[in-house]
Amino acid sequence: RTYSGTETEGQLLNSFVQYFGDSLGKKIKRMPLIEETVLPGDSLLTLPVVIIGNGPSGICLSYLLSGYRPYLSPEAIHPNPILHTKLEEARHLSIVDQDLEYLSEGLEGRSSNPVAVLFDTLLHPDADFGYDYPPVLHWKLEQHNYIPHIVLGKGPPGGAWHSMEGSMLTISFGDWMELPGLSFKEWAASKRRNIKSDRVMPEEIACYYKHYVKVMGLQKNFRDNVYITSVSRLYREKDDEGRSQQNEDISTQHLEMEDGQKSLIKRNWEVRGYQRATDGSHVPFCLFAENVALATGTFDSPGRLQVEGEDFPFVLHSMSDFGAAISKGKLRGKADPVLIVGAGLTAADAVLCAYNNNIPVVHVFRRRVTDTSLIFKQLPKKLYPEYHKVYHMMCTQSHTMDSNQHSAYTSFPEHNVLSFKPEMKCVLQSASGLKKILKFSVALVLIGSHPNLFFLKDQGHSIGHHSNQPITCKGNPIEIDPYTYECTKEANLFALGPLVGDNFVRFLKGGALGIARCLAIRQKKKHELIESGDGGGDGVP
Repeated sequence: RTYSGTETEGQLLNSFVQYFGDSLGKKIKRMPLIEETVLPGDSLLTLPVVIIGNGPSGICLSYLLSGYRPYLSPEAIHPNPILHTKLEEARHLSIVDQDLEYLSEGLEGRSSNPVAVLFDTLLHPDADFGYDYPPVLHWKLEQHNYIPHIVLGKGPPGGAWHSMEGSMLTISFGDWMELPGLSFKEWAASKRRNIKSDRVMPEEIACYYKHYVKVMGLQKNFRDNVYITSVSRLYREKDDEGRSQQNEDISTQHLEMEDGQKSLIKRNWEVRGYQRATDGSHVPFCLFAENVALATGTFDSPGRLQVEGEDFPFVLHSMSDFGAAISKGKLRGKADPVLIVGAGLTAADAVLCAYNNNIPVVHVFRRRVTDTSLIFKQLPKKLYPEYHKVYHMMCTQSHTMDSNQHSAYTSFPEHNVLSFKPEMKCVLQSASGLKKILKFSVALVLIGSHPNLFFLKDQGHSIGHHSNQPITCKGNPIEIDPYTYECTKEANLFALGPLVGDNFVRFLKGGALGIARCLAIRQKKKHELIESGDGGGDGVP
């Protein structure tokens, strides 16, 4: 490996450890940066938690791990009388210190994860019934509950929100996008931002998340411009079976060396990657962690049709690329329409973007317009008029209608793309098997996106509900314990947000609550073992 210079490397290492040295009670002179051929020793820094991803999931988890604790407000009365009775029983305890399974029992909501439903109803009581009740929680910063951690992200805090199309409105209300302890409306008012409706632009949300990290004092835990290349288990010699079993509970998970003389047990996580410096160079690093939390979201890999010609440069897969093509004038004066593939909200955004720029559209999607699973069926018309405008066009401006031969918008329901041709033509096939060739100026495939967990063993395929299949937020999320969010198939690996099926910000906060409680319990047990003289193991017990 080659570094960009001793000064750059030194600045990076100092940046990583200037805070954690004091927090872990050790005199650390260097970051645990090692060459790939070197076996790490116990003297290198091991962090209790490394969070991969700095979007709202990672930010919220950092907030709770930093010692912020939610309590039932003195004057609060939750509209659910059964839940309120449970909350009253332990009013003196923070929610993090209570039995989450007991509190969430019997609750129903728009998440399949019970803790997500619980935390959402505490922050937004009866929101799904149209009420705008205030949270029943108030927050306290308790420094003694701080768990040292680091949050690694590719860009500034806020994650993918910084790269979303800025002219579109969020699907959720601004209040539902906010994080604990900082009202979005109050923040917007303090910044003199003119929020004209309950829905806001992604740009506003991205600014809010970035400001949230600063105002909550979380900056010391965040590192930007960081790219992860691998997350893997370390092994060490099983020289003390009793201690290992007590502190790591993985004594049965061991490997025999080739000579058969030594036995290895699973130890901590090794996180490798690089940070992109201001001059564009890459500075590699290696961290060791007792626990890793995956908060990467699902915007890494756009969904693909897997058809012939999809790799042609005129076939795009993101709104940002489409927006760039429009702003550069590449589509100005084109006689052929834009071909948009997909029937979700992002595809609808693309239709609106083209429509507003006087660009003709051919819209292709597989489903019937009467399909009840279409997202438009789930959105109230009064709140989402622009999406219902697109849906109306999808229904009324089909290619089967003669009046649409020269329309600015034409839909092709129940059609699949068979291939793209080099002369900018597309071969479609209808549900009945009829084929049609269309000419277009640029194609935009917007059929969802998937997480890219390439840095995990087997790309994370082994930790989903369906083993040996790619992780997807809907069809195959990561399988977790519903109350701790720990992966059921890999100890000390946690996941939250879209990776476990919670696509909305209002629900991903429950993952942070579950993980924070789990780690707080383990930290407490670890300290008790150390105080009793029985501790000293590598991992959090």
